[in-house]
Amino acid sequence: MEIASAFQRRGLLFVLSSPSGAGKSTIARMLMEADDGVAMSVSATTRPIRPGEVDGEDYHFVTDAEFDAMVAQGEFLEWAHVFGFRYGTLKREVMKVIEGGRDVLLDIDWQGTQQLKQVDPDIVRVFILPPSMAELERRLRARGTDSDEVIKRRMDRAETEISHWAEYDYVLINNDAVKCRELVHNILKAERLKATRRVFLHDFVRELIV
Repeated sequence: MEIASAFQRRGLLFVLSSPSGAGKSTIARMLMEADDGVAMSVSATTRPIRPGEVDGEDYHFVTDAEFDAMVAQGEFLEWAHVFGFRYGTLKREVMKVIEGGRDVLLDIDWQGTQQLKQVDPDIVRVFILPPSMAELERRLRARGTDSDEVIKRRMDRAETEISHWAEYDYVLINNDAVKCRELVHNILKAERLKATRRVFLHDFVRELIV
């Protein structure tokens, strides 16, 4: 067996969850910049596109009717309602990344994570906590994109989301985005090395002990 085969492994479904404003999107972007072996799955959403976003890169922006049709056709691995809109992980996007030999990074909430765990139990789940609720609110206000009413709703929802922290494999506190990204990256690298993900090992060990 060639040594090169030692690098063969299963692609990971790597989930990042956090309350809105806790930093998961920033950390996800930093992780992809640091590691070309992982790529984001582009979700579909019914929410309006925001300034600076690109359809097909940030999200696939669809109408309610289009989302309904996609649900009916079984196109989603998971989907959920979030602040009056729907978000869903597309099977085709996940397969595109995996077939390209990379890990799939999923930026989804606890609802989607629960659904995905039922579909594929072999996922890695990381939850990111804010250092405090006051800091979370400060970050939301610093965005300058939401009204006071929306920020209140996000803060109320944050408490519900945080209550699900124990359902995750890893829980990190985002005091510093760079340090948190390093910890997330360390988790990813460790999970890649697990024997269950290195599909070549069965044949390799068989050759060793023959």
